Amino acid sequence: MMTAPTFGVEEELLLVDAESGAPFMKGDAVRHVADSLGLDLDLELTPCQVETATPILNTAAELHSHLVSSRRTADLAAREVGGRVLACGVPPAAGDARPVSPTERYGRIADNFGLLAREQGVCGCHVHVEVPDRARAIAVGNALRPWLPVLLALTTNSAIHSGVDSGYSSWRSVLWARWPSAGPLPHFDSEDDYDAAVSRLLTVGAALDKGMIYWDVRPSRDYPTVEIRVADVPATASETVVYATLVRALVMTELAAIERGGPSGPAIDPELLRLGKWRAARDGVAGSLLDPLGDGVIAARAAVDALVGHVSEALELLGEKAAVRDGVARTFAKGNGAAQQRRVFVESGVQAVLEHAATQTIAAE
Repeated sequence: MMTAPTFGVEEELLLVDAESGAPFMKGDAVRHVADSLGLDLDLELTPCQVETATPILNTAAELHSHLVSSRRTADLAAREVGGRVLACGVPPAAGDARPVSPTERYGRIADNFGLLAREQGVCGCHVHVEVPDRARAIAVGNALRPWLPVLLALTTNSAIHSGVDSGYSSWRSVLWARWPSAGPLPHFDSEDDYDAAVSRLLTVGAALDKGMIYWDVRPSRDYPTVEIRVADVPATASETVVYATLVRALVMTELAAIERGGPSGPAIDPELLRLGKWRAARDGVAGSLLDPLGDGVIAARAAVDALVGHVSEALELLGEKAAVRDGVARTFAKGNGAAQQRRVFVESGVQAVLEHAATQTIAAE
């Protein structure tokens, strides 16, 4: 029988200059002001980013409330020092070379990875879902692999980068894939198999510590959760809620299947998964995706509908089936963040993209 696990969400948010729209390298100052407003922000590798984190949650309504509050408070803090907060996967406007945040660990990362570390400013969304133990976190990761392109496509929100149309719906995921420890996770037969893969990354220097294991799904280092990291940060709080609810339902579905003795869906070849993610990054919800339940490509709407159908029982248990279906319908009717960025850019240019993203970031709906 399925149960409803607790969950939590981390959102990386972009800081931009309130006047020029260029990346705003004052993350530490924004964090200081946010602290005085009662919001705890984390610094990221690049000083034009901050990260919010919810407490442990039980419902989608709780998540929505926390996201709207944290986004608005972060924006107030940024405005206090001359910036704005955008829920965007990459900076829409061009800026100068980006330093790394002034911490010892980030300094080591920059020393070891060079421009790979300094050309960042990419913002994702990480969903943690409670699991009984680490072994099942790894097994859930195996089962989620075919669905990763669909989850990415639904959340794509980084089409415009440095003043140009990137040609991709998620340019963030293309940039992020350059890290040697990032991308679709391999299939693991056991905890020992997982640990051996992590050890290889550390031995060759592809990751400096376990915090740099950047796979799209991983067992959390610090919490009894599986962490799903594939998404761009969605444009609105409501889109994040729909995405996180689907992820929670997907973990529930796979845990139930594991308890019955096996995964609920087919395995996927690593090369096919890599290609599927590339297609999702390019097309988002506006084109075609790898069929998560078969061969070839299908319309993006059909792929997302397949995901919703796959987790239907879990959504029913959560009481979120209608809300998720409505949210998906809105996404395909209006476009997600990437589709809207591209539409605004064609009509009015990059400054209009910045203003549109700023409005969407702190919207209540």
